Amino acid sequence: MNKLLFKQIDNSSLVIFRVLFGLLIFLESVGAIFTGWVKKTLIDPDLTFTMIGFEWLQPLPGNWMYAYYITMGIFGFFVMIGYRYRVSMIAFTLLWTITYLMQKASYNNHYYLLILISTFMCIVPANKYLSVDVQRNPEIKSIKMPQWAKLIFIIQMAIVYTYGAIAKLYPDWLDTSVMKLLMQSKKHYYLVGNLLQEQWMHYFLAYGGIVFDGLIIPFLLLKVTRKYAFAAAIFFHLFNAIVFQVGIFPFLSLAFCLFFFEAKTIHRIFLKQKPFYTENEINIPNNIGIIKPLFIIYFCIQIALPIRHWFIQGDVLRTEEGHRLSWRMMLRTKSGMINFKIVDKATGKSSIINHRDLVSFKQGHLLATKPDVIWQFAQFLKKKYKEEEQKDIEVYAVNSRVSINGKPMRTFIDPTQDLAAVKWSHFKHSSWITNNTNNPINKLRNNMLD
Repeated sequence: MNKLLFKQIDNSSLVIFRVLFGLLIFLESVGAIFTGWVKKTLIDPDLTFTMIGFEWLQPLPGNWMYAYYITMGIFGFFVMIGYRYRVSMIAFTLLWTITYLMQKASYNNHYYLLILISTFMCIVPANKYLSVDVQRNPEIKSIKMPQWAKLIFIIQMAIVYTYGAIAKLYPDWLDTSVMKLLMQSKKHYYLVGNLLQEQWMHYFLAYGGIVFDGLIIPFLLLKVTRKYAFAAAIFFHLFNAIVFQVGIFPFLSLAFCLFFFEAKTIHRIFLKQKPFYTENEINIPNNIGIIKPLFIIYFCIQIALPIRHWFIQGDVLRTEEGHRLSWRMMLRTKSGMINFKIVDKATGKSSIINHRDLVSFKQGHLLATKPDVIWQFAQFLKKKYKEEEQKDIEVYAVNSRVSINGKPMRTFIDPTQDLAAVKWSHFKHSSWITNNTNNPINKLRNNMLD
């Protein structure tokens, strides 16, 4: 294992990846401003739904979130050119992680992936060549890196794609009903809109997605299939970029392909003037007793997190329990409706509140379909009435129903449970989320868990 991890290899792939990664995080940061994302998500809403436990992380007042994202963009640019690389990368990672935890109205699996990759970039020696840091301090210049600096990216992406493929193996995906619903909103697209409504296209995309996610990593690893896999990756990710508009992720995924091609190929294409490293010696660091356990623990967690929903009662498509951090990407459509009733404990008087006056349009959708957001809103109402009107209230979700993949709506939240009084459960099923499902696999698992 030491030979596998600590053999020195040419660092051309990591150097070029750093340049592309820095460019992409720069574009992600400034693009969030110019597309209006920062304004709609972090400035305009009066109420921000954070990740549970991070309620103390709130957007900066006024327009200061623009400055926040400009700062991230500057750090991204510094990463690209390799200026004070380590400090810039750590600073970007912290700022990005904070903004990820700060809001979930625009939750995206790719945002979580960017935290993980940014953390990797904090520890790999990516600024040893083609960087301002080398110009400022030539002593750090190097044409090699330990092999683990390449392997961590490959293993992480293998986990992402493998679980992405596994998650698609359920009836609504396999009969293409999910893909049909996803494509209906693309009907207005120029040239391809009508094509995306064809049934054969739905089968091609649904099963092609499973095959791509399941085979892309092994096919990139094999020299005989690498070029074909890369061509498929270009088509797949550009299609996603155009049709689903998922930010920098398609381009970041293509950048990861650098780690699968032979270093000599990357060197010949991008860094012809750089000496090519061929010695392949093994340099075992003094702190190996810390490094290896950390890597093992990290990847064990990454393997365990996506399967935790199998140990939580209920259908994850419905309950959302175990959905995040699990690479369950664009797997279903979900719509719902909800009303909130508050009851004054002192007088017993009840009333229905208009929650739409308190949240943004996008937050309103989450409030009808995401149990954790519903619970947070109940806690918000409890605090609001306590502070503003000195009332101790109960909060009930009435007429709460959801539809999964266009199916008939069913009761979602138990209307008899006081949501202001219940505790949030991170690793087990919350009894106030109704558990009815037609999925036979989930019924079998629920019976086993019972």
